[in-house]
Amino acid sequence: MSEVAALFEPDSVVLIGSSKIREKIGMTSPQLFENVIYNMKKYFDGKTYVLDIEGEKNYKKLEDLPETPELGVILLPPNASLPQSEKCAKTGVKALVAITGGYKNSQRQQLKDLRNEYGIRILGPNTIMGVINTTNGLNTTFEKDVMPPQGNISVVSQSGGVGACLLDWTCFYKIGVAKFAFMGDKIDVNDVDLLQYFNKDPETKVICLYMEGVENGREFIKMAQEVVKSKPILALKGGVTREAAQRALSHTASITGSDTVFNAAFKKAGIIRVKDEEELLNAAIALVNQPLLSGDNIAIVSNVGGPAILAADAVVKNGLKLATLSEKTKKEIERRYSGVDVVNPIDLIADARAERYSVVLDMVLSDPNVDGVMVINMLKSCFFEAEDAVAVVETAKRHPDKPVVDVPAGGEDFTLVYKVLQDTNIPTYNMPEKAAKALKALRMYHKITKKIKED
Repeated sequence: MSEVAALFEPDSVVLIGSSKIREKIGMTSPQLFENVIYNMKKYFDGKTYVLDIEGEKNYKKLEDLPETPELGVILLPPNASLPQSEKCAKTGVKALVAITGGYKNSQRQQLKDLRNEYGIRILGPNTIMGVINTTNGLNTTFEKDVMPPQGNISVVSQSGGVGACLLDWTCFYKIGVAKFAFMGDKIDVNDVDLLQYFNKDPETKVICLYMEGVENGREFIKMAQEVVKSKPILALKGGVTREAAQRALSHTASITGSDTVFNAAFKKAGIIRVKDEEELLNAAIALVNQPLLSGDNIAIVSNVGGPAILAADAVVKNGLKLATLSEKTKKEIERRYSGVDVVNPIDLIADARAERYSVVLDMVLSDPNVDGVMVINMLKSCFFEAEDAVAVVETAKRHPDKPVVDVPAGGEDFTLVYKVLQDTNIPTYNMPEKAAKALKALRMYHKITKKIKED
């Protein structure tokens, strides 16, 4: 096992903290230490050792452990953390997760020296929550019982706060996750290391990045170009404005660079850039669950008129087109449902239930002029019931080469339909604009992979 792999796939872990030390300003706290212990013992499949440097119930010294753990997780202030980090390095621990922040430049250098001398890999410091691997249950976060379901999206966040927001989203909406990595200050393990690891990870199908800066741009681009041959990379960049970039420098010791430079770098690397946290996960959900969009032509099938018109606007604004349905499709739909005006967006009328959706959606997906479909199915002011959404799933299965996204627009309507669709492969969004952006991501990655094959 490589040292970076030990961050996610260790057979044994030692948690190093204190049941007494509490920083006035900082993340060291007996309560947080206990919470990490709780999560590790509840979820992790391997061995968990607890080293409490001032406690009585657990191990007090690394030398007392019955074996040398592969991973060390340290929840101590810098002054107390550095000696423990050195002991881990000297005893053969493969990787370290440094949870707490507040390190001075000289202290960061001490960690780098350990890396150079002993080969130990270090994530952080200032990772805040460390790592999650849903496959083996590794969970170094300090919020009790926060564990997303298993899936194929891996998330890398340079910020603990942004990462926590994304983690909360995945747990709340039950979005399947493979790995989570909170990078913090990146004194050692960086974006390139994690991209290299995820490229070989069979559980990871889509990679989401939150970045504030990168030090070795050329190396990052080269690695990303390799990864996107088989796995899409989505990136959210923080520090876009001058003011935010200045804050990022002190936040995670990050070198941000010009936003124009990052745009060019992402484009060269084949990375899909998004504008906010929600778009990041929305696009990832689509990329994990749906086929790529091989053309620009989108059909909209709806039971309401106004939202369908907004959906049409959103499709066009995101660089896609409204599909022109073939005469055959129009005649078939009109013959079956004379009251339906077969113009894209197709308004099935407010009394449409599962049968009408199934028949029309099947005809539309069979149309060679259609590359993908956005379905809108509202409940309020309509006859549609949440369980009718199963028809979308069953119909889409018959057309595995064309993406389908679903929009039960609103709040309560979305919640009811989402409960029906959340365990299926149909991405569900509460606004047409979000669904359009997800389709755009499917189109962009198709273009990226096509260009790679042509080159």
